[in-house]
Amino acid sequence: MTSEAIRPRGRPAHTPGPTVVTYTPDGRHVITGGSNSAIRIYTVGQDGEPKTIDEGVDGHLGIGATNESFIMGAEDGTVWQYETESGKMEKLLVRCTLPIRDIAISKDKEWVAVASDELTVKIVNIEDMTKVKYLREQTKGTKHVTFDPSGRYVAVSCTDGILYIYSMISEDPELVQRLDGVIRRLEPEDESTSRIVWHPDGTAFASAEATRDISIFSTTEWKKSKAFSGGHNGNITALGWSPNGALLATAGADGQILLWETKNQSVLRRYDFSNVINLAWHPTNNSVSFTTSDGELFIYDDFVPREHQPLLQKPLQAAPIFPGALTEISENVTRPLTNRPKDTAASRARGRSPDSLDDILGSDDNMEDFVDDDDGAGYAEGILGKRTNEHLDELEGHADKRVFSGEWRPKVHRPLQPGSTPWRGNRRYLCLNLTGSVWTVDQETHNTVTVEFYDRELHRDFHFTDPYLYDRACLNEHGTLFSNNPSDGSPSMIFYRPHETWTTRADWRTQLPPGESIRALALSDSYIVAVTTKDYVRVYTLFGTPYMVYRQKSPAITCAAWRDYIMTVGNGPLGSDGKATLRYSVDNVKRDEICQNEDVIAIPEGAELQSVFFSDRGDPCVYDSEGVLLVLQHWRNPGQGRWVPLLDTKQLERLAGGRKEESYWPVAVAQDKFHCIILKGGDKYPYFPRPLLSEFDFEIPISDAQHKESKEDRDGSAARNDGVRLEEAFVRENVLLSLFQDLLASTNATSSQRAELARKELEVDKILLQLLAVECREGEERGMKALELVQMMKDRNGKMVEAAAKVAERYGRGILEDKIRELAENRFTGELEDDDELA
Repeated sequence: MTSEAIRPRGRPAHTPGPTVVTYTPDGRHVITGGSNSAIRIYTVGQDGEPKTIDEGVDGHLGIGATNESFIMGAEDGTVWQYETESGKMEKLLVRCTLPIRDIAISKDKEWVAVASDELTVKIVNIEDMTKVKYLREQTKGTKHVTFDPSGRYVAVSCTDGILYIYSMISEDPELVQRLDGVIRRLEPEDESTSRIVWHPDGTAFASAEATRDISIFSTTEWKKSKAFSGGHNGNITALGWSPNGALLATAGADGQILLWETKNQSVLRRYDFSNVINLAWHPTNNSVSFTTSDGELFIYDDFVPREHQPLLQKPLQAAPIFPGALTEISENVTRPLTNRPKDTAASRARGRSPDSLDDILGSDDNMEDFVDDDDGAGYAEGILGKRTNEHLDELEGHADKRVFSGEWRPKVHRPLQPGSTPWRGNRRYLCLNLTGSVWTVDQETHNTVTVEFYDRELHRDFHFTDPYLYDRACLNEHGTLFSNNPSDGSPSMIFYRPHETWTTRADWRTQLPPGESIRALALSDSYIVAVTTKDYVRVYTLFGTPYMVYRQKSPAITCAAWRDYIMTVGNGPLGSDGKATLRYSVDNVKRDEICQNEDVIAIPEGAELQSVFFSDRGDPCVYDSEGVLLVLQHWRNPGQGRWVPLLDTKQLERLAGGRKEESYWPVAVAQDKFHCIILKGGDKYPYFPRPLLSEFDFEIPISDAQHKESKEDRDGSAARNDGVRLEEAFVRENVLLSLFQDLLASTNATSSQRAELARKELEVDKILLQLLAVECREGEERGMKALELVQMMKDRNGKMVEAAAKVAERYGRGILEDKIRELAENRFTGELEDDDELA
């Protein structure tokens, strides 16, 4: 007997009526609720009696679970949290005045969304129930609520047939889409579903239509892309994706559960089960659990037939919203030889070889040790999944990684185009910054490019067909820059398109000499820069005039530009770990001056460069794979450049205690803040739809104490913690002051800039004054450090030193007060002597 022939038996779990079911994320338990007060906890793999909880609350209509606890929403408007192992009722999370209809838990397990017959959806923090966010745009009660896999969005299905999509990136949820015609108009008690279920890759969701089809909507354009048609003869009551997104299970009022293949939207198997109203896939096993309106639970092991189980064993699959075959988007799984990419014109133009690369990957079992993502930036994704353009040029060092030679090879850093992402599915970003984004879609024979702006009042978005297959782009307020690297023998090309012009046509193209490809591009207000495989740095004006060509001493991998300055980065001598060090140079093109020449970028051993850019004030910045943002101090003075950490994102307070699993995609440094995109759930790159930008204040890593609570703890360390935070502020403000002083020293400072300089100096002195107060509170024995703080004050007019003396007087530090006044007198006398010498 085959495994799929075994039909599961129904397990009486609840009285007839609505039932809900869910797995814990680790797959160890199945939890159900129903119209009676009982809650059942089944242990997966065991046929014994379930653990039963009967706390007297009837009508459980919403359910969600973490590994440690589960949450139930009831008809009486209460939402309770229970401990999974013991079944103990832990706490009441929230109470509504009307019945609860659905519950959803965010991916980070921090928030629970509560849908009820009330007009407002509440999103409650599970650890601290006093923290509540509200979704208020609905005009009718809510039937379903779901979080997307990344935690970026929450979808609200209302009884009037309107679907609301909210962004959860910012502190306050923001409505991003109001969609009509996506879900059905249903009453709260209807057994039919209007729930949308997000595809595991987050790029699409499925919803049940009144026509009994299942539609797939892309989250890029929020439009219908595909449909699963001709399956059910009754209304859809439940649906769910397999964990890898390759399969879809749906249940209908026609008494059938259907198993669909996602790739071609075809029915693989039909199962006869009546009255199914909820279903859930096991997180890892070939098993599906579902409940019926009769109050029964079915646990169907070996749900996917044996001949189709390879689909379930695949890595995460892309949603069926793109033309062509379903594309694997796993970052660590080798593509089988039977799934080679199509030999299309677009693939040939990108340098795909239908045979050679697959033969290499399949030629040696140990190849996995060589083709790895050792740079942490998607190189393996490019080779083992859909490859990125910048990784397939014939660049020095990369052939060594592709071909196993049995001998040691030095590791070099890959070319890097700041702001771009690898292919995922058939889409990628060519550029992401504070101005907007440039993204491209593979259409097999050509690409389509879209340029979007944040400020649509200043610039209009535009879209064009791209037969040249551009693989790099830069964007600023003045124009958009593109380049390509054809592999069919055609020369590489640079294309610049200004946003505004007073002539008929101002865009231009230029071709590079034969055999020379582009590694990276940069665009400033004054110049265009390209670093190439010949190690040339090519500089053009904005109207296409070649301005400068020179050869980089180190093989260049990336570049950045700001006004008249360009920064190039290349592979230098090998370090102790066998990997090439990174060397950078900063040049003033207009003056033909070298500010910094072949100096080292301070990246720690084992880390990788993730991005390089100039801040809005023109200071070079880099961001590494360790999550550290560095700025180059004193870079205008040759030989004086020094890399200073402005922020270590791994030490952000929001990550304390492992509360969040997230990383950050660097975008810009502007207005003394770090602008980035928050990546959740282990994502390495932003994806579609375009994510919202977040910003963080600078925080120079000084001490662990700066991340502790400011309230006094058991050992009375509040004052010391305040002191550490002030010390961090002192170091940070000194760095920012130094950068601003260097800027003013190299330009003709305006009166407003000089005033800002004075304000910054005063701010540093104020921090020192606050530190002085902390030291005075600590006692007389800290007097020497207190006096040192006063000595560090810049204090142009003596007012801050006088204030310091008053602080010492206030805390009764007489000796310190005398020392401060003596210091003030000596400083004043010294200034008079200096004036006499100058006279």
